[in-house]
Amino acid sequence: MRILSVTAGAAAMYCGSCLRDNALARALLRLDHDVTLLPVYTPTRVDEENVSADRVLFGGVSVYLQQHAALFRRTPWLLDRLWDSKVFLSLAAKRSVQVNPQGLGALAVSTLQGEEGFQRKEIAKLLHWLKDEAPYDVINLPNALLIALAGPMKRASGRPICVTLQGEDIFLEGLPGADRARAHELIREHARHVDLFVAVSDYYRGFCARYFDIPAERIAVAPLGVSVDDLVPGGRTRLQSDPFVLGYFARVAPEKSLHLLAETYRLMRQERGLPPSRLEVGGYLAPEYRAYLARIERQMREWGLGDEFVYRGELDRTEKAAFLRSLDAFCVPSLYVEPKGLYLLEAMACGIPVVAPNHGALTEMVERTGGGLLVAPGEPASFADGIMALREHPGQAREMGLCGAAGVREHYTVRRMAERVVDAYRRVVEEAGAREDIGRAS
Repeated sequence: MRILSVTAGAAAMYCGSCLRDNALARALLRLDHDVTLLPVYTPTRVDEENVSADRVLFGGVSVYLQQHAALFRRTPWLLDRLWDSKVFLSLAAKRSVQVNPQGLGALAVSTLQGEEGFQRKEIAKLLHWLKDEAPYDVINLPNALLIALAGPMKRASGRPICVTLQGEDIFLEGLPGADRARAHELIREHARHVDLFVAVSDYYRGFCARYFDIPAERIAVAPLGVSVDDLVPGGRTRLQSDPFVLGYFARVAPEKSLHLLAETYRLMRQERGLPPSRLEVGGYLAPEYRAYLARIERQMREWGLGDEFVYRGELDRTEKAAFLRSLDAFCVPSLYVEPKGLYLLEAMACGIPVVAPNHGALTEMVERTGGGLLVAPGEPASFADGIMALREHPGQAREMGLCGAAGVREHYTVRRMAERVVDAYRRVVEEAGAREDIGRAS
C-alpha cells in the first residue's frame, strides 16, 4: 500500500504525536508498505531513526507571517523558499515558540478555514507538491486541527482521507471561548470530507465521538504502540538498604502534574513513614514552564526534601531507557485525561510497575497489561497509597513489572499499532474502490 502520512512538527520539543507518527511510519516501512512521512509546520524531533521527508510543507514561519501581515500572503513562492527551507525552520524552531492556545486562537481559526483562511497559499503549495507525486492509496492527516486540508487534498488526489485523533482537545480547550466555538464548528464542517477517523485509544474514540459529534462507526481504533527492542526489563535489584527511587518522565507542564507528585512524595516522607528516598524527574521543559519547575524545586527545599529531588533534563532514547530501568516505581499523575500515555507504555515495557490516575487511555493500558495500580485522579493521598503499596510489597511490585512488560509486548507494540492502522486504511481503500466501480457501472 502506498501511504502519505502527514505529521505536524512541534519545533524543538519532543512531542508524543510526532514520536507516534514516526514510529508508525517506521513500522509500516518494515511491513513493506511505501510510506511518505511529510512534516508540516517544522521538522520533527524524535528519539528514534527519523524517517520523515526532508521537505517541510505548510511551513510554520510562512503560516505565522501570512496570519499577521497581508504582504506575505502575496509573496512569490520562490521567495518563500527562504523561510520554508528545512535549515531556516530548524533554526527558527530553536527559539521560543508560542504554544499557549490563549494566544493562538485567531491562527487556529484561520488554519481551520482552509482555502478561505489566510494560509490559502500554503494549501496551494501542498497541492502543487501532491500533483507531482506518484498516486497514493490513502492520505492520513495527523490531527483534527489540520482537517481543513482534507477537502483540497481529496479533490486533488481522488484518494480517501483519514484523520488521526490523538489529543486535540487539550489545545482546543485552551482557546478563547469564541475561537474555540468557531474551531469546533469548522472541524464539524470539514469532517464530511474525511473517510475515516483513527483514534489512538478506545477511550479517545468515545470521547471524540461526543466532542466532535462524529458518528462512532466513522472512528476506528489503532491503539498506541511503542518500540520495545531497547526497552527491556532488567533494571537494578534494590537491596534493603538502598533508597527507594520514584520516577517521572513526561513533559514538565502543569497538566502532567509534577506538582501533584511532589506533594505525594512529601506525604509519603513526612506522614507515611517512607525513609529517605529519591524523586527522579526527566522530560522536556518548555521555556514558559521553567518557573513552574522552579516553584516545585523551591517547595521541595522548604519541605526539607530538596536533596531528594532531581530533574535530569531532556534525555535521548538511550538515556531514557537507562533512566526508566533505574526506577523502583513510575508515576505521572496527569490531571489531563490522557488519550495516549506514551510514557506509561515505555515504563511498563522496561518492567517498571506504575501507579496511574484512573482515567482516559491510562485505565485501559493498566487493565490490559496488569502492569500497575490505578488510583483516584488528583488525590495525593491516593497516589501515596499506591506507591507505598509497591514499596512495601516488592514481590508483588516485581510481578506487576513483569506483567506490564509482557502486556506491552502483547498489546502495545509498534507492529501491532501498524497492523491496526493498515486494517483501517484497507477498509477505506476498499470502500473507495467499491464506490468507483458503482460510478463506472452507472
